[in-house]
Amino acid sequence: MAFLTDDQIVSLGFKSIGNNVSLSDKVSFHGCENIEIGSNTRIDDFCVISAGKGGIYIGKNVHIATHSILIGKAQIFLSDYCNLSSRVAIYSSSDDFSGNHMTNPTIPEKFTGVKSSKVLLGKHVIVGTGSTILPGCEILEGVAIGSMSLVNQNCDEFWIYAGNPLRKIRERSNNLKKLEIEFESLHKKNEI
Repeated sequence: MAFLTDDQIVSLGFKSIGNNVSLSDKVSFHGCENIEIGSNTRIDDFCVISAGKGGIYIGKNVHIATHSILIGKAQIFLSDYCNLSSRVAIYSSSDDFSGNHMTNPTIPEKFTGVKSSKVLLGKHVIVGTGSTILPGCEILEGVAIGSMSLVNQNCDEFWIYAGNPLRKIRERSNNLKKLEIEFESLHKKNEI
């Protein structure tokens, strides 16, 4: 995988960019002026990151695997230490499927019923491959989402969820909090 150079990253015009950021040269970025990316974050090949007015915030030490997409008018917020497996889709906007409005971006907004709502992923959230997260969902700290899941509801801290329909499976260890403290301590001492 080839990554953009620091100069290439700066030339894209992000709202803010951290240090030691690895962005594949095969990622499609749209609305860079509304995108913030934290330090030590990596985005792999063939992802699409498209920010509307609400913006996209990607915290530090976040990994977004190949073929994932983040799209929408409202804010998408990925907290520190999130991990999106391949082919994860996060939407902060959705068409109206009722038939009361027209759909698709070739139609003027006056005729569409697009709904937009913030999407939040808390610290240490991991989302399994092929999962889709819909507008308005809050996935709180430490949640694990199983592969091929449809997230259309809020998720409680440190639980594992999976499926379509999404189900609460079991609690997840919160040992991640202790590991985070240890990691941060070593990182500050430049031992990592």
